[in-house]
Amino acid sequence: MRELGPASSDQPDSAPLLRVGSEQPPVLHSRGDFRPSASLATTRLRAELLRRVRRFFENRGFLEVETPLLSAETVIDRHLDPIPVTLFSDPRQMHDGQRMWLQTSPEFAMKRLLAAGYPSMYQITRAFRGGETGRLHNPEFTMVEWYGVGDDMQQGMSLLSDLGEELLERGAAERLSYREAFQQWVGIDPHRTDGPQLVEIANRWGIAAPDSMTPDDRDGWLDLLLVERIEPQLGLRRPAILYDYPASQAALARVRPEDPPVAERFELYFRGVELANGYHELSDAEELRRRNRRINELRRADGKEALPEAGRLLAAMQSGLPCCTGVALGFDRLVMLACEAQEIAEVIAFPVDRT
Repeated sequence: MRELGPASSDQPDSAPLLRVGSEQPPVLHSRGDFRPSASLATTRLRAELLRRVRRFFENRGFLEVETPLLSAETVIDRHLDPIPVTLFSDPRQMHDGQRMWLQTSPEFAMKRLLAAGYPSMYQITRAFRGGETGRLHNPEFTMVEWYGVGDDMQQGMSLLSDLGEELLERGAAERLSYREAFQQWVGIDPHRTDGPQLVEIANRWGIAAPDSMTPDDRDGWLDLLLVERIEPQLGLRRPAILYDYPASQAALARVRPEDPPVAERFELYFRGVELANGYHELSDAEELRRRNRRINELRRADGKEALPEAGRLLAAMQSGLPCCTGVALGFDRLVMLACEAQEIAEVIAFPVDRT
């Protein structure tokens, strides 16, 4: 998950969602301090929310699974950077061995289970992403990921809304399309506006862009406008689900053939913070191969290393991935919003600077 803009302060109900008591020690960053950055009360709240997650999925017949954190394959994404690990056989030569990856999500392995005939499933696991440290990020974090077999995008959004209602206690999520959000807060149709026009609009709003962004990076400018103009407005009173993203931002979602086509992708926001990303999952192996190749081209253009393209996921999809929706939820962020913490370190026992 990327760094997001600050949530709006226009929150009529600013009381904590779940009270955790007065035990809230300051977040300390002294290297010599052995104590956790999360209070005991927050840790108890975290445990209660984990119990609610398991109860939610068990009541709906989802199977809890566990898959490897370390794998020879990894999700190929332009902006997600897996952490490489050398699996050595000789402890005297720790830098010699097979290169593997700490997973950015359990997606690949869970889809292999689905292709093997497993039912709807969920997993609570650790995930790892390099280059992500900040108020809303830690390189190691907790993710809840699930797949609903037979579900379309509408059913996937309904399940996500139900889970948000269970954990955040702020009612069902409102829904608005990507187009509706841009029309309301930016004044454009994002599916029919080109890169130079987006640059002009960003300049008009006084939004500063990185020097590396060029006018032909249409998705980059859309994302910048989304972060600066739209995300701070989402989910201020109750959770919000944004859906029908541009086809160029499909990632591993299906593309619906409209005019113009849209990606069947949806995201959950609360108080301006992105919490979950969901897809009506792509099942076409050849399309996955094409997308992986294109994403690696973009990674190379960004000065990044290309990631392994061929592997067991492609073989699994060729054998047949069932129709399903998949969602990944950042659990640490959810806990942070539930107790109104100011940064993610307040809800993690030992963030990266204390490990």
